Amino acid sequence: MKILMLAPEPFFQPRGTPISVYFRLKALSDLGHRTDLVTYPLGEDKEFNNFRILRVPNLIGIRSIKIGPSLAKVPLDFLLLVRAFWALAATRYDLIFSHEEGAFIGAALGNLFGTPHIYDMHSSLPQQLENFEFSHSPLLRNVFLGMERFVLQNSHAVIVICKDLLQYVQKKGFGAKAVFLENFIDFADFEPSLFPLDVVWRKKKDIAPHGEKIILYAGNFEPYQGIPLLVEAIARMTESAVLLIVGGSKREHEIARRQAAALGAGRKLVFIEKVPPSQVSLYISLADVLVSPRLSGTNTPLKIYSFLKSGKPLVATNLWTHTQVLDEKIAVLVAPEPGSLAEGLAFALHSEEAAARARAAKEMAQNEYVYLTYLEKISLTLKMAVENFKRR
Repeated sequence: MKILMLAPEPFFQPRGTPISVYFRLKALSDLGHRTDLVTYPLGEDKEFNNFRILRVPNLIGIRSIKIGPSLAKVPLDFLLLVRAFWALAATRYDLIFSHEEGAFIGAALGNLFGTPHIYDMHSSLPQQLENFEFSHSPLLRNVFLGMERFVLQNSHAVIVICKDLLQYVQKKGFGAKAVFLENFIDFADFEPSLFPLDVVWRKKKDIAPHGEKIILYAGNFEPYQGIPLLVEAIARMTESAVLLIVGGSKREHEIARRQAAALGAGRKLVFIEKVPPSQVSLYISLADVLVSPRLSGTNTPLKIYSFLKSGKPLVATNLWTHTQVLDEKIAVLVAPEPGSLAEGLAFALHSEEAAARARAAKEMAQNEYVYLTYLEKISLTLKMAVENFKRR
């Protein structure tokens, strides 16, 4: 099958949607399909069999794009529309496969060119306005709701990545088109985490020179991630432990440092800027406890699946963003407030019960989160889109 994929993202960069796009492309390649990816001018080129990248020109000299909605995406999305139109005019594609707001373009072009369309729904577009604190305008929200309904109506299959989105699509009346496909694949599934023991030892010594326990947070510093909550929780802990934060920028690190210093916990934090995805498993292997302190949102964080596979105790806030995957059998769930998080981290560091939950999580992940299942779901989605298109 010849597929045109639309990804309004900097591809490739090691963050949420681009990582998901990467594994969609890998799966399509492994299944023998040919894919052309129309995407932004920013990012690292990746190679797969039967694959090429069609980047839009960087006419306005954009150097970076923040996570979530932004005005910088507007001109790039217009260029993505033009590039996708010309690709469809020049080549006969069997399918259009669109991500995020690119699905509005993909659905419209699918109607114009008579091509089946798949919507890869990583999140609800109206909800993004609130999660990323972009706008609280009722008018803009209604515009996004209208765009989303148009996409759902004019897509022939819809991938949903978490239970919340599945329920959302069902309530909208489009459940028959939905395929539930969690983003449980990560780079460690294909790149074995075999780091020399001397490298691991030196790294651990650098992070915890006095033999402290290591609590790992890996991810960005968006407000919904709960970094200030996590820093305050660490400040309340009396255990000999350091918080290792992997991700974020120097400016964001400095803000967290100032908060920790004001709480008397400046020496408890260690920062490492963004690392390649293949390196994240190194820091997971160094950690004694993993933490996800999210405060809002409904999507399951990508990191949760990697954490479950690790066999390390996981502490997470007791919110739907986590509990649609996690429960007390495989994780330590805490209230989203500093005292509860501090108690949960201490429990995870020292309790045999927390270690048992971690072992149960690893066993569950090894049985359920396998690449063959992922490939089967992708194949099902392609088949559904073609069949629904024929029946329209």
